Amino acid sequence: MFSLVRKRLVRSVIESKHLACITCNIHTAVTMNKSNTSGGNSPKVAVVLSGCGVYDGSEVHESSAVLVHLSRAGADISMFAPDIDQMHAINHTKGEPMEQNRNVLVESARIARGNIGALSTLNATDFDAVIFPGGFGAAKNLSTFAVDGTDMKVNSDVEKTIKDFHGQSKPIGLCCIAPVIAARLIQNVEVTVGQDKEDGGRWPYAGTTAAIQTMGAKHVLKNVDEAHTDTKNKVVTTPAFMCETKFHEIFDGVGKMVEGVIKLL
Repeated sequence: MFSLVRKRLVRSVIESKHLACITCNIHTAVTMNKSNTSGGNSPKVAVVLSGCGVYDGSEVHESSAVLVHLSRAGADISMFAPDIDQMHAINHTKGEPMEQNRNVLVESARIARGNIGALSTLNATDFDAVIFPGGFGAAKNLSTFAVDGTDMKVNSDVEKTIKDFHGQSKPIGLCCIAPVIAARLIQNVEVTVGQDKEDGGRWPYAGTTAAIQTMGAKHVLKNVDEAHTDTKNKVVTTPAFMCETKFHEIFDGVGKMVEGVIKLL
């Protein structure tokens, strides 16, 4: 009996090592394929993440929608995130902070399937556009909007990225709560986070529109399946999960934002 159990344990270990090897090889192959197949005519777009999960990082569905729409548009995508600690880590089953904190870059790598770089290495000269998905990470990790409101500070690498792309007249896309970062950093920018009235709970974060205006930006009312393009500043925004609605409407709105960014190239 003991011999049989031992054989099963040995087989389990061998299979686990084999699976780990396969996983490693797949990750290597994907990375090599990405570097070898990017065409010279494809727009190069940087995507900046803020963690993994709506309450303390990037909103996963928005991030996925950005990547799918960019992929469909033929873009060459590179992902980045600040190599910093999160403001806090949230237990998403309870909506409560956890004792152990997490790293923004490490958590963002979950969405990027491991193929991600520190935001400090992003050089705007190497890209045609940059896009920021939403999620509370944009207001907690990329900036302090969640705590400080209109007195918010922006992470230094995020600020450099926004200002470099804007200074080089390259398109910037932002969705959900992320447009508050542009409102803080770009003078007289036009953005949207949706509607300015809660409408029975459909727009629970409607008060953000007033904060945007207080910071000197112009807010444009839009529905969840729409995007707004500030052609002067080359900034494209969409409400996404600022609205409590169905997943496909979020997906469609993010698509309009990505389409707007591509059109500005």
